[in-house]
Amino acid sequence: MIGNDWDQKLKIIWESEGFKKFYHLVEEEYRTKTIFPPKDHIFEALKLTSYQDTKVVIVGQDPYHGEGEAHGLSFSVQKGVKVPPSLQNIYKELYDDLGIPPKNDGDLTNWAKNGVLLLNAVLTVVKDTPASHRKLGWERLTDYIIKLLNEKEEPVVFILWGNFAKEKMKFITNPKHLVITSPHPSPFSAYYGFFGSKPFSRTNEFLKKNGLKEIDWN
Repeated sequence: MIGNDWDQKLKIIWESEGFKKFYHLVEEEYRTKTIFPPKDHIFEALKLTSYQDTKVVIVGQDPYHGEGEAHGLSFSVQKGVKVPPSLQNIYKELYDDLGIPPKNDGDLTNWAKNGVLLLNAVLTVVKDTPASHRKLGWERLTDYIIKLLNEKEEPVVFILWGNFAKEKMKFITNPKHLVITSPHPSPFSAYYGFFGSKPFSRTNEFLKKNGLKEIDWN
């Protein structure tokens, strides 16, 4: 399904009757409604960032629900799409933290290729209807992914922005890992502790301390 080591890691999920039944529901949604991201991008985060290569996890909620925005990576939008307010605030914090100027687009594919797993807790959404696929069943898969990453021998940084992402914290029990939490970068909450939280430099300092290559956040 994925084309890298996630296939083996998630084999128990892919082959379970529960997941097959659930995925049949997802396919029915795609047949009868306008669903984002495009079906071939549902697992884009896993395709671009293998289990072995994952050094950082940034947990999002569910995909953007506007036309042409979502492409399977949390907080990221396709080139040519207006940069959403939350991502604008992420870029602002990145500039304040590391001096990296905001990009002209919101495509975070380069982060994914550098070892940042941009994982939404829910992987699909109905057009113009945020959180419409919450509780549909995706959480069982994404919870399991977090549990697998928690088992890694190599240290991983988990970046959890907002209460929705913080729900995953209960699965991160390995003391080798670093968990960075703050309010969500949304304009409604960014000024309550997201700005100034320095997640990018803290991540790189931790990776460097543990003998791992730092993330290129450009």
